[in-house]
Amino acid sequence: MIEARHLRVLRAVAVTGSFSAAGRELGCTQPAVSQQMKALEASVGTPLLVRSGREMRLTQAGEALVRHAVGILSGLTAAEEEVAAIAGLRAGRVRLVSFPSGSSTLVPTALAALRAAHPGTRVSLEEAEPPRSVELLREGDCDIALAFRYERATGDGAPAGPVAGEWDDLVVRPLLTDRLVALVPERHPLARVWSVAIGDLADEPWIAGCPRCRGQLVQVCERAGFTPRIDFATDDYPAVVGLVGSGLGVAVLPELAIESVRPRGARAVALEPAVRREIVALTLPDLAQVPAVTATLEQLGRAALR
Repeated sequence: MIEARHLRVLRAVAVTGSFSAAGRELGCTQPAVSQQMKALEASVGTPLLVRSGREMRLTQAGEALVRHAVGILSGLTAAEEEVAAIAGLRAGRVRLVSFPSGSSTLVPTALAALRAAHPGTRVSLEEAEPPRSVELLREGDCDIALAFRYERATGDGAPAGPVAGEWDDLVVRPLLTDRLVALVPERHPLARVWSVAIGDLADEPWIAGCPRCRGQLVQVCERAGFTPRIDFATDDYPAVVGLVGSGLGVAVLPELAIESVRPRGARAVALEPAVRREIVALTLPDLAQVPAVTATLEQLGRAALR
């Protein structure tokens, strides 16, 4: 096998004309140069240098190898410089997938801080709700997935924690716990109370959110003994808030989603018993070692703390 270090020595001998001069250029001894040239000739199975007086002359095979070595070594140098830039966060790319309310709250703060600290790192953003965002990560179509999962409930309605094993193959960076709140029109009789049981809204028309949130809503309502009458369903949180604000129904939304919109005509009321979702950043174990990915995860964590 031809080694890059041997090619560098061969090129130095070809340029300087001797082992001793090549050694001075490379910062090593003449015997070391001679030894490496013997190893290279053994690898290729033919002489590469012949002595002509006080100088070393390339054979035809040596000339051919030096000609190729120039391109190989320049490409290797460029590759080493690019990898060093990525490792030093002077360059790099991160593909981030986030659910909408995360995109409008956590992501902007995190990416602004990342750009200030590492301006050479580029981040692309795509929106997808879990589980699709997690599928994109596992399929290699993104480097970090911002995702969420709802806490399971026990028979008495108390939270029992997330589903075991759901993300065991991934690196999970916990960010925050997001509580669901009831959203009612500001003229609704319950708009001035501190908290409300979801059963108190059993007879109301409902506006539902994304498919996963919709499924969670139905489960919570059924545990309270009723099936919600869903008049409208939309993945767009501002649309949900607008429909509630216009008096067309009530909704249950994560606090993070309400933080990203202005709830005109609607009031947020604490929901009892509490229903929570866990917000996390996910990546693959190998990607977690990439400096740009590590830096992005760190900034997402700081954004969540703020």
